[in-house]
Amino acid sequence: MPYAKTGGLADVVGALARELRSMGHEVRAFMPLYAAVRRAYPDLQPVPAVEAVPMMIGSTEYRFSLKSAHPPGADPLIYLVDCPALFDRSSFYTNDPDDHRRFLLFTRAAMESCRYLEFAPDVFHCNDWHTAFLPMYLKTVYAPAAFFSRSRSVMTIHNIGYQGIMPAAAAPDIGSATVVSQLDPADLALGVINALKTGIKFADRVTTVSPTYAREICEAPLGMGLQSVLRTRREAVLGILNGVDYLEWDPRHDPHLTVHFNPKDLRGKLANKQRLMAANDLKIDACRPIVSMVTRLAEQKGIDLLFDSLPLVLQERDFGFVVLGSGDSRYADFFEGLAGRFPGRVAFHSGFDESMAHLIEAGSDIFLMPSRYEPCGLNQMYSLRYGTIPVVRNTGGLGDSVQHYDPRSGIGTGCVFTDFDSPAVRWALNTVLDWFADPQSWRRLMRNAMAQDFSWKRQAQLYEALYEDVRHRA
Repeated sequence: MPYAKTGGLADVVGALARELRSMGHEVRAFMPLYAAVRRAYPDLQPVPAVEAVPMMIGSTEYRFSLKSAHPPGADPLIYLVDCPALFDRSSFYTNDPDDHRRFLLFTRAAMESCRYLEFAPDVFHCNDWHTAFLPMYLKTVYAPAAFFSRSRSVMTIHNIGYQGIMPAAAAPDIGSATVVSQLDPADLALGVINALKTGIKFADRVTTVSPTYAREICEAPLGMGLQSVLRTRREAVLGILNGVDYLEWDPRHDPHLTVHFNPKDLRGKLANKQRLMAANDLKIDACRPIVSMVTRLAEQKGIDLLFDSLPLVLQERDFGFVVLGSGDSRYADFFEGLAGRFPGRVAFHSGFDESMAHLIEAGSDIFLMPSRYEPCGLNQMYSLRYGTIPVVRNTGGLGDSVQHYDPRSGIGTGCVFTDFDSPAVRWALNTVLDWFADPQSWRRLMRNAMAQDFSWKRQAQLYEALYEDVRHRA
């Protein structure tokens, strides 16, 4: 269960860590103790070995401690770095002037905590720009330390659009002149420091969250300025598709559902659809399809393509549409306006509701993801498990996880379109609605989808092989 969540990273790290531990590996995961987590989990326990540890970030001294959800003497999977001066904020991520200091401290605190806990990792697995200085620290600040002499690093890029760019004036916070000399000189000349670029340069291996995205980010435009540094390390860049935590996301036992179902008995699918309709005041007939989205309201998600296409398809075809998401106000305004134009057929929930997200996956017939780019995506894989047919653009992990359905052969798991434009979305929606009109073919498609296995058990084995390779090669 993630302690803090704004996207798929929490699901990925939590599930991968648990799976690796179940395979017999000794695993420790670290995350900041955000204010919201402190409020939600008041019974977190202090870790006696790591309390009020002083740490200098630039000229400022901070103190951090560790806490866990386990009683003293137990073996925690997740440690929370407690530093109220930096993490007691109104949101997880901020635009505060000291935002870079928050994650510099977090990174250093994780490394120092390993020493206090006498835990020398074979591999530090760093995720996104927030921990991207760790590979450099391992090869500079901590290089003389025998404790980490066998430790190596893997840097995973979950979304290359977030690079942790900070002003060059932050250089003294990062470390000594010797450490700063390792930063990209061209960036410093431009007055910036790029955290993610630093991680890519120094990590022993660089991974991202799908094979296709690993190829896409080595070229413009999806490399977003880092394609050159990635190409210089192309042999070290690997794409591993994220897995799904089927303990949380499976209609056979989903804890958020009151009625469960499986590929052999789909009656529960209809019961969840009826519950979804009631919860969203949809007035359509239950035999008509429901299309849904659970999404961040961001340009990346391709919502602009719906401005022209979706109203036309709603006028032409009889179906319901449910959206759950938060983000850019112009997208929220669009969906709110659409609900006003099509009352009883369109519903929009602003924000995030875990139970509603599960009900949408269970009760919908079709799930729409028209992303501009999608490093991996999880909702299309959730949808497959629930027999909710994904309509996706052929990019990143969407193309790696969904196979376009051929009604003649009965092979395929969803609807895949290529062009990033409104006509392509309109074609895809009309295509999948036509498939829905053939009950026998649709049932075959649902069962194809539900038979897919994107479990972490399989994906964790790929990470295990990667760690072994990194450990032995280095």
